[in-house]
Amino acid sequence: MTATRQVQPKLIIHGGAGSSLKSKEDVAGVRQELHQIVQQVYELLLAGESATVAVVQGCKLLEDNPRFNAGTGSVLQSDGQIRMSASLMDGERQRFSGVINVSGVKNPIELAYFLQKEEDRVLSDYGSAQLARELQLPLYDPLTDLRLQEWLEERKNNFAKKMAAVIAERPSGQDNARRGTIGVVALDKQGRISAGTSTGGKGLERIGRVSDSAMPAGNYANAFAGVSCTGIGEDIIDECLAAKVVIRVTDGLSLFEAMEKSMKEAKQNGRDLGAIAIDYRGSIVFGKTSEVLLAAYHDGTKIGDSLQWPEGKLVSGV
Repeated sequence: MTATRQVQPKLIIHGGAGSSLKSKEDVAGVRQELHQIVQQVYELLLAGESATVAVVQGCKLLEDNPRFNAGTGSVLQSDGQIRMSASLMDGERQRFSGVINVSGVKNPIELAYFLQKEEDRVLSDYGSAQLARELQLPLYDPLTDLRLQEWLEERKNNFAKKMAAVIAERPSGQDNARRGTIGVVALDKQGRISAGTSTGGKGLERIGRVSDSAMPAGNYANAFAGVSCTGIGEDIIDECLAAKVVIRVTDGLSLFEAMEKSMKEAKQNGRDLGAIAIDYRGSIVFGKTSEVLLAAYHDGTKIGDSLQWPEGKLVSGV
């Protein structure tokens, strides 16, 4: 498919999925930050920027926000180190690029963006570090005090928990949301779709563990649809969720039908995950099996979000 006419741009972003936020203040804070990012990125689309450029900028803004588990504010692995992964997919060219377990950079999505024009487009930790040096990116420590304290508390308990928190929240004695990734999907004026996803991992994991965020399972797009996923990476990989939804749209299902079918399957399989999506018609759809999905969107007329999603509902769309 090749777009031949201008369309109304559409945008959706997410800041993770998991269990409910602890307080009304945290809900209000997340909503404000997501809405601000949506507004900034949507203005780029209105100005005529490509979906790919908008997605990269959206991911950078989310990576730079210490509340979310990507870039600054990423969680620590079991050895106390931060290793981040990110990927970008240009739906028009159906071209995927990404970095896996990279350290010492501010915005992993920038490396994925650079790799779009390379022959070798997915790099591991060593290759990503070499690329960052070639690009002369300054060394950057994404560690925040809240994430360090989180890791120190877990160390006292010999890392009894399997993963860290989706977002950085004030301590309250309650167990908080347990998964995290950020993602952006955009449709530009030319009808092009791109998707980007970035994560600090699930935290406290085995050294070298690879998330879904730098795989087509967690981030995928073509000319028909784009999807970014969040949740437990292994569950997303097992479902091959992003690619599955996009392929179903390509084969003729509506985006809502494709997401609904995929979420029903994921729920039946006991998965814990969420996904955001846009198709070439401008449909915006999001789905989850987790308790909450931290998503916000611009449908061309207004900004909305998924923070007060009706209980038991797997899929919603605008």
